[in-house]
Amino acid sequence: MSATQTTLYEVKKGAAWITLNRPENRNALSAVLVNELFAHIQTAITDDHVRSIVITGNGPAFCAGADLKSPPGEVVDGQRAISYPDVLNAILDSPKPVIAAVNGAAFAGGLGMVGAADIVITNQDAKMSFSEVRIGVIPAVISVVCIPKLGTHHAMKLFLTGERFSGQQALDMGLAHRAVAADQLHNAVQEEIDMINLGGPIAVIECKKLVKRVAELSIQEGFAETAEWSGRMFRSDEAAEGMAAFREKRKAAWIVDNE
Repeated sequence: MSATQTTLYEVKKGAAWITLNRPENRNALSAVLVNELFAHIQTAITDDHVRSIVITGNGPAFCAGADLKSPPGEVVDGQRAISYPDVLNAILDSPKPVIAAVNGAAFAGGLGMVGAADIVITNQDAKMSFSEVRIGVIPAVISVVCIPKLGTHHAMKLFLTGERFSGQQALDMGLAHRAVAADQLHNAVQEEIDMINLGGPIAVIECKKLVKRVAELSIQEGFAETAEWSGRMFRSDEAAEGMAAFREKRKAAWIVDNE
């Protein structure tokens, strides 16, 4: 494990765990943290040993939103400032699945990572809120990734009121995939990692592309494009190995037993 001032990074069982590490500030998004978070995501993307990426928080909170004393976008040690939209785009564009492990409170900008993640597992009792309106601003940037999951019905009420809701309610509204007891969060995330590891590495990458692309197409465009896509995948070396493993009742070459 390597530690920096505001983040932790560790690769285990095929997953890169990125932990926001400012518990004293409820893991607020400072310029330094955002720069480090972005760098870790890039490292994970380029590491051939990493199949998925997990973002979580240290301490009782997942992320309290922007650090108003040192907001994202400031230059850090003379390096290019990374904006929060840069981070959200990195999550969205990552070819590898990104899992948000929401260990605790997630407010304002912290919910942007929840909205951008491909899979969201949350502490069922975690407190969440689009609290921006309470200080006279709006959840502008994060709305881009949160409204598609919440829909306008839920988003309108949550944005207008800034009311708090729980991890269980986030599941009910479509913002999360699973809500579990706090002491079961790590196990639940590991279950998702293990299932991802069963799939062909290229197929997993292509599935993420597929979901995003098909949402942009008409029905007829979808059939035409995906028919060609399917044929290309069936002709791949990975598919040949996967089908051979199925016929021979053995594990595919890409499956490594967890230790």
